[in-house]
Amino acid sequence: MKDHPHSAIARRLKRANGHLETIIAMIEQGRPCAQIAQQLQAAEGAIESAKKALIHDHISHSLERSFKGGGSKGHAALRDFKLIAKYL
Repeated sequence: MKDHPHSAIARRLKRANGHLETIIAMIEQGRPCAQIAQQLQAAEGAIESAKKALIHDHISHSLERSFKGGGSKGHAALRDFKLIAKYL
């Protein structure tokens, strides 16, 4: 059975959740702030990665359907939009 298109996004968010659980435990244990900050950075990166994946998935699937009837101008606009969206 094929994975749901957002399965990879869910996996990334589960990874971020694991980081958050670790961070909470570290705070409760009184671990050094530098170690906690490192884990916070990892959680932030995982969430950012999930957000980007969701946006690019939306662009690739939802917007492509909208632009199908737009001819070459529509395809060029979508291509340009995908190009600039890499920098989100």
